[in-house]
Amino acid sequence: MDPFEHEQFQPEARPSRMASMNVLGQMLRVFVVAAFLATMFTAWTPLGLVPSDLAGQLVNIFWGGGQAAPSLPQPTPRPRPLIGIVAGHSGGVDPGAVCPDGLTEVSINLDVATRVKEKLTAAGFDVDLLEEFDERLDGYQALALVSIHADSCAYIDDNASGFKIAVAPNIDPSQATRLSACLSNRYSRVTGLRFHAGSVSAHMTGYHVFSRIDLLTSAAIVEVGFMNLDRQILTQQPDLLAEGLAQGVLCYIYNEDASGGGQ
Repeated sequence: MDPFEHEQFQPEARPSRMASMNVLGQMLRVFVVAAFLATMFTAWTPLGLVPSDLAGQLVNIFWGGGQAAPSLPQPTPRPRPLIGIVAGHSGGVDPGAVCPDGLTEVSINLDVATRVKEKLTAAGFDVDLLEEFDERLDGYQALALVSIHADSCAYIDDNASGFKIAVAPNIDPSQATRLSACLSNRYSRVTGLRFHAGSVSAHMTGYHVFSRIDLLTSAAIVEVGFMNLDRQILTQQPDLLAEGLAQGVLCYIYNEDASGGGQ
């Protein structure tokens, strides 16, 4: 008799239904994590809302501690959001307004613009410091662009003090309105200067840079003060002016409340 004749054939153990369900559950958890991370990393966030190690933390939470968690691909770092700051009259032969003692508008503009760039860079943005007729302005695309100028050194009257703002036409007019409101509100609050109503000139509303940049770029020209009656704050407190402008830009970008002051 064949010694194997009565040995019964033992089929290979088939995976239990519970094991199959466990595998499917693990796959579902990975899918949920991947979808969530894709949404988070696709959403734009200037200051990096999502920590670099969050992906691994979420996978470990959803996967469970008993098994090795699968590795997920790391997202490609995105460039930081861009802001443009124009130092009015810089880069050319036109110094802007000139006082009898030699104080020039361009020196004020460049000092304030440089400080604004430093503050916005520290806040987590890439910032271009641009000249008045900078070649990069053609089709320029950014979250916002602000051109910094100062008003006449001549004595006009006792009311010739304060700042002025004009904004570029935008595909979405509400964005231009909000940029103006934010700049006016924050600049007035920080510097104590008032908005000089009724003196916004056609040169400001028709500012040449407005026609060069991309229509999606919200832009404004700001006359930060009069070089006659506001001379002290313009020359001795440029960092205060820069702080007001930087806060105005951040107010716009973060959609902060701009009511109660300014214009």
